[in-house]
Amino acid sequence: MKVHLARDARNDLTQIALFIARDNPTRALSFVTELEAVAIRIADTPRGFPLVPRYEQHAIRRRSRRGYSILYADRSDALVVLRILGPAQDHDRIFGLK
Repeated sequence: MKVHLARDARNDLTQIALFIARDNPTRALSFVTELEAVAIRIADTPRGFPLVPRYEQHAIRRRSRRGYSILYADRSDALVVLRILGPAQDHDRIFGLK
């Protein structure tokens, strides 16, 4: 199955890298590379992670990695990574439910 990182997910990775780079530029690159690799591997078991409460009707699932949430949906032609959010980010606000 093909994995597509949405524009918002790619922007999230950039913001994560910039945040981590303030303290550790080397780790910023390796961590973002790790998150992206984990996102791509979701295709191996696309239904292997739980649906996000309140987003079941949109079939949005969450794969956690080191406190970050990789939010994705299994579409007919590809698995789409919608967002990659940090531990303090509010899913409802980001998806416009608040």
